[in-house]
Amino acid sequence: MLAAYRWQLDPATLREIVEEPDELRTVRRRLTEKLGTAVDNRARARLLSLRAVVSRILGELDDALADARLALTYAEATGELRRIALAQARLAHVLRWRGEFTEADQLFARATSPELPDRLRAALHEHAGRSCFDQGRYMEACQHFEQALDLRGSGDPDLLARVRLALDAVAERVATAGFGPYPRSRDEVLERIQPPVPVRDGGLWGYTDPDGDLVVPARYADAQPFAEGLAWVRRPQTERWSLIALTGTTVIEPSFLAVRAFSEGLAWVVRDGAEGWLAIDPTGNVVIPPGFADVRPFRRGVAAVRREGWGAVDRTGRIVVPTRYHSFRTPLADGRHVDGFTDEGLAVVELAGRHGVVDHTGAMLVPPVHPTLVIHPVAFLVGTGAGRWGALDRRGNPLIDPVHRSAEDLLEEIERLLTDANPVL
Repeated sequence: MLAAYRWQLDPATLREIVEEPDELRTVRRRLTEKLGTAVDNRARARLLSLRAVVSRILGELDDALADARLALTYAEATGELRRIALAQARLAHVLRWRGEFTEADQLFARATSPELPDRLRAALHEHAGRSCFDQGRYMEACQHFEQALDLRGSGDPDLLARVRLALDAVAERVATAGFGPYPRSRDEVLERIQPPVPVRDGGLWGYTDPDGDLVVPARYADAQPFAEGLAWVRRPQTERWSLIALTGTTVIEPSFLAVRAFSEGLAWVVRDGAEGWLAIDPTGNVVIPPGFADVRPFRRGVAAVRREGWGAVDRTGRIVVPTRYHSFRTPLADGRHVDGFTDEGLAVVELAGRHGVVDHTGAMLVPPVHPTLVIHPVAFLVGTGAGRWGALDRRGNPLIDPVHRSAEDLLEEIERLLTDANPVL
C-alpha cells in the first residue's frame, strides 16, 4: 500500500504531503497488528521501519524515531546489506525532519553501497539531496540529485519529476541565498580523519598530511598506506616490516617478511616463509596461527584463504568454507571483481571450471555447476556453456530461464521484473 501511494511533495520544503491522514493511520494500525505476531529479526526490522515512515509523515516524530532506531538494531542483527541500508535510510529521513542533520547525512552516506540495486541507490541520493537542501547546501544537494538521475533518470519518470521539482526549489532558494557551502566529500560527511599518505622524498618514504606537510619523516625504504590508523613500513637496514601509528611511533618492531594491511582489526603477516601466513591484532598477538599459502583481507568477519585450495576462515581461524576450491574471485554485475567476499557477504567459488556461491556463514547458496556466475544486487546471473544467460534468485532457485543471448539482455529483463519494486523511504 505504501509503495503504491501517490506521494505529493511540498514544492517549498520537499517534504511529503498527505491529504488523507486517516488512510495512513489505518496502515500504521495494520503494521502494529503484524508486529504483534512477528518473531524474526527480518520481519521486525521491516515492519518497525515502515511504521517509522508512516509516523514521520503523520508528524509524530518521537514515535517515528523510536521505531526507526529499533528497526536498525533488528536489521543489523540480520547482517543483510539491503535490509540494513533501508533501515538506515528510513532512520535518516526521520532525523532530517527533526533537523538532526549530522547523523542523518552520515546514515545516508553509510547506507550507500555499489552492491545495492540502482533504484535503491538512486532513492538514497535523492533523499540525501533533500537533507542537504534543508541545510542550505544547494551545490551538494544538486550533486546528489545528479547521481540519482545518473542511476535511474532514464527509466524512472516519477524520479525525474521529483528531481525536477527539487531543482526548481533549489533555484528559488539560490536566487536569494546563494549556493551555500562547498560540497563535502564522503569522508567529511562521515567525519573521518584523513590519514597521512606515503610520499617519496630523497629516495626514502615518509608521510604527509592532507595539507602536504611532512608529518612522518622520510626514513623508510618502503611504506604502505594507513589502514585503521596503522601502517606497515620497512627501514633501509632490514628486510622485515614494522608497524607504526598515525604519529609515526613504532607499534611493532621489525618482525615480518611480508605483510597485508589491517582489515576489521586483523592483519595477515608472514614471519617465516616456510610457515605461511598468520593473522595478528594491532598489538602483535597471534590470533590465527600460520599455515596459509595465500590470503585475502577480512570482510564481514571472514577472509578467503588458500591451503591445498581456496576456502575461508572467520576471525578465530575456524574454517567456515572448506579449502577445496580452485578460485575465490567474485565478479559483480557492474564489471568489478572482489577478491573474496562482497559487502553483502557473498563470494563466487570455482571448482574445475564451474562456479557457485557461498555466503559468509559458509552456507552453499548455489552449488558450483555453472560455467559463468555473476553477483547482481537482486539475483545471480548465470551463463551456460552455449553462451546463453539466465538468473537465479537469492536462494539459488531459477528466476529467469537461460534464453538471453547476452548479459545485457538479461539485465534488461530483470529491470522489467522490478518495475513496481520501488523502495519506500
